[in-house]
Amino acid sequence: MRRGDVTRKTAETEIALSVDLDGTGASSISTGVGFLDHMLELLSRHSMIDIEVKATGDTHVDFHHVTEDVGIALGQAMRQALGDMKGLTRYADVAMPMDETLTRVALDVSGRPFLVWRTTFPAPKIGEFDSELVREFFQGFSTHAAVTLHVETLYGANAHHIAESCFKGLARCLKSAFAIDPRAGDRLPSTKGRIGD
Repeated sequence: MRRGDVTRKTAETEIALSVDLDGTGASSISTGVGFLDHMLELLSRHSMIDIEVKATGDTHVDFHHVTEDVGIALGQAMRQALGDMKGLTRYADVAMPMDETLTRVALDVSGRPFLVWRTTFPAPKIGEFDSELVREFFQGFSTHAAVTLHVETLYGANAHHIAESCFKGLARCLKSAFAIDPRAGDRLPSTKGRIGD
């Protein structure tokens, strides 16, 4: 089973998070940040990855620490769940429409963490959520999942739609890149015989 379980406790947040890469897209999300809960629920649904998150933190200050740390924990759990990565598809890309918005996401399960972020928001807030925290989540996730991730919003006018297209684009890439290719057998998806170097 490709499962990962992470607990993370700091002076700012406390998180218990689990994933099942071969799930059905079921989720149980509680972070204390409504917009983040919404994004994680749709990430789970569209990736078909089961995700459970229970997070608490210093949301009386702002939503930064919870958002970033959930991204970190999710990346760690997914990295753990990938195991030896034999037979992994590894690469994926998608152009994700969301009404007037179009975002392009590309992913390489490379073992080399890197984020290219070419997305801007027309408003500083999405409800009570700071728009800039979307990038913080993606940075924490890509670093700790050890993936190369490119996110570029080609156009869009609504900040909520832009954020949603980023998360849904990531979800669809995870679904494809994390899939096991039955033709690959027990081979790693790398000509050098290892991932991450």
